[in-house]
Amino acid sequence: MDRTRRSITASGLAGLAGALPLAVRAQGSNTYRFSPVNQYGIELTARYWNPIIDYVSQKSGVKLELKIGRTSADTTAYVLANEVEFIFTNHMFSPEREQLGWRVLARRQTTPIHSQVVVLAESPVQKLEQLEGQAVAFPGPEATVAYKFSYGQMLRRNINVQVVFGGNMDGAFAQLASGKVQAAGTQSQLSEGWMKRENRKLRVLWQSEPLYDLALMVARKVPQADAEAVTRAFAGMLSDPAGQKVLASVGELVKLPPSAGFVASNGTEYAPYRQFFATAPAQLR
Repeated sequence: MDRTRRSITASGLAGLAGALPLAVRAQGSNTYRFSPVNQYGIELTARYWNPIIDYVSQKSGVKLELKIGRTSADTTAYVLANEVEFIFTNHMFSPEREQLGWRVLARRQTTPIHSQVVVLAESPVQKLEQLEGQAVAFPGPEATVAYKFSYGQMLRRNINVQVVFGGNMDGAFAQLASGKVQAAGTQSQLSEGWMKRENRKLRVLWQSEPLYDLALMVARKVPQADAEAVTRAFAGMLSDPAGQKVLASVGELVKLPPSAGFVASNGTEYAPYRQFFATAPAQLR
């Protein structure tokens, strides 16, 4: 693992610790590291997840500790380096990565998401073909729905664009809002949340068929009893008043509804992701 990335991550989380009293601290060898993909900036990602994993740790008796990198690609690198035990992602459904043995435990219960290519509402661009030769922002090379699905659509249509990575979706939207790029590859849940948080409007040039939201997954090295306890805690949040309070509070931060809890899953809902990788352009697999 790159030492620079590690130090940036550690210092970033340390700086957030004082502002986030609900953050779980490592307390022994039975603490598992939990890495959700960076859908937002690092601070907002931590503010969303720390209360959730504090609740899950208390309910399950299995201690979880947040571990996120500076960018979504950095966080996925931790996963590929076998440095974490629980993840929340859709980056692991390619044939090569499925061989690593990660197993789906649950998924977030939201309305279906769509890969999208968007422009600001005031943009003169009305269709994908008008992006030929233009700069388009994406969160990062690991973003399955926001980058691989959307950029893959451009490649299939032979639309050549200048790819700009923002590090996460908020970074990509910042590039779009500043006028540094003409469009952004995103997914509908994040574009809707950004519009509500920033009071800006976007126009959708293209969107994919509906897809399920990200998956809670566990490494094969985690004992079955611990994995089951964590699954029960996540899946029980919506039926527990304390869990409902947590979901409502963190949902408001990222503009998700209070009902955006978690439901147990065996992973079959993610067949469209697997199908995408079976036919995706070679550079996106």
